[in-house]
Amino acid sequence: MLDTISYPRKQRLAYIDFCLLFKGSIYRNDLIERFGVGLSAGSRDFSLYKSLAPQNLEYDTAEKRYFQTEHFEPLFEHDAKRTLVKLAHDISDGFDAIGDVHFPVASPSNLNVPNIFIIAKLVQAILARKAVSVHYTSLSSGKGERELVPHSIVDNGLRWHLRAYDRKSESFRDFVLTRIHSVHIHENMNAESADYEEQDSDHEWQRMIPLQLVPHPYNVKHSKAIEMDYGMQKGVLNIEVRAAMAGYLLRRWNVDCTEEGSLVGAEYQLWLRNRVSLMNTSNLAIAPGYGVN
Repeated sequence: MLDTISYPRKQRLAYIDFCLLFKGSIYRNDLIERFGVGLSAGSRDFSLYKSLAPQNLEYDTAEKRYFQTEHFEPLFEHDAKRTLVKLAHDISDGFDAIGDVHFPVASPSNLNVPNIFIIAKLVQAILARKAVSVHYTSLSSGKGERELVPHSIVDNGLRWHLRAYDRKSESFRDFVLTRIHSVHIHENMNAESADYEEQDSDHEWQRMIPLQLVPHPYNVKHSKAIEMDYGMQKGVLNIEVRAAMAGYLLRRWNVDCTEEGSLVGAEYQLWLRNRVSLMNTSNLAIAPGYGVN
């Protein structure tokens, strides 16, 4: 039946589907304001969606919004990679599911793509500020259950992470999305996060570090080319990065973090000039050469 529905209406149905999947609920006004349709047209769209997928949503008369049911199965197929990018840029449209515009721009293939339903559950928990129980497989301890309070989903350039407070270690940590097998959102008395478990208390996340990146002093013959690559001003690229993300950024761009720029190789085109800025920052084992004197 979806094939017989007009493209604009299919967009609106995909948006309803998207909100139910990732937010867990949707107000009728969300649809009306997003697409500029009238109240009667919006009501007809919800009625049509319910006729196509009656098990997906239920209306709460007290809160005056539709909620995802436990039997929810997406009416549309939402692409994980494109959806993550759009979520990162706060573009919540769900249009990928109906054949969004494709531009002639290619990117390297991803070796790991997170499960779209794992992402959806975590996004719901973050928006509701609730704790979750997950089954997670780590490199050090293997598979086990963890109780987390998530606050952000992060792209480190190579793979996607969940930034969350880990109630077991009583600290904020990063968890690779593809290593999460299942997610259960807490609805009991421990569901709500405490102040010390929330994003504002994640000091490594809140602290911004200034970095001064310059062309590598020994590995680059024509430094002007590197200056042009990164839009450097007077030979320096000044950026700020969250302390929790510094190691990832430095590794992604192969920034030589040694004191004297001593790493050899064509891949090291940048050198961190103000290495001292990384003091008292964790997660730097992956920063190229940081542990080298």
